[in-house]
Amino acid sequence: MSQEWNIKSRGHVCSICEKPLVDKTPMVSALKEVPNGYERLDCHPECWKAQERDWTPFSQWDGVYLAPQKETKQEPLKKEDAGELLRQLITMDDPAMKNVIYVLAVMLERSKILVERDQKELEDGSIRRVYEDRKQGDTFVILDPRLRLENLAEVQGQVVALLSGTKTLGEVAEEGEGQGEGVSAGEADTQTA
Repeated sequence: MSQEWNIKSRGHVCSICEKPLVDKTPMVSALKEVPNGYERLDCHPECWKAQERDWTPFSQWDGVYLAPQKETKQEPLKKEDAGELLRQLITMDDPAMKNVIYVLAVMLERSKILVERDQKELEDGSIRRVYEDRKQGDTFVILDPRLRLENLAEVQGQVVALLSGTKTLGEVAEEGEGQGEGVSAGEADTQTA
């Protein structure tokens, strides 16, 4: 599959019985590989258990359905800016931005905005990480570029420059084309421990 990342929004009705999901009740979410990417299924747990499938989910997790709520106030937090920037970069589908996309996702995970639901190593050795936005329920399938530890500071600088507006997406994309792959920062940490 050539698509390195993807966003899938949380459904508001059961993908199987088509009845509405109820606020603050358990649900099962799954990603199914389809020819042009992924299909997200959000189901009542009993419907998921009862359904006969001739396919294996790419990823599956249990969660709690949270109905969308209107924002009463706009908080000027960089976390929201980072989330919007992540969505914008994923929509651009520019391979030169893979490191920035990954670092933004990890940053949002550490800020408790995203939660990692699954990770899959594919036959070609690449790793796809499945993140879910805790508040909005969107699912992101993001390529783990196995960012080299020596490139981490540079990518973090690019993220800060994008969030602060001191660099454009085009400038950062040009810089991103030269960043290599190899031992990831997380792997390097575990190797030295």
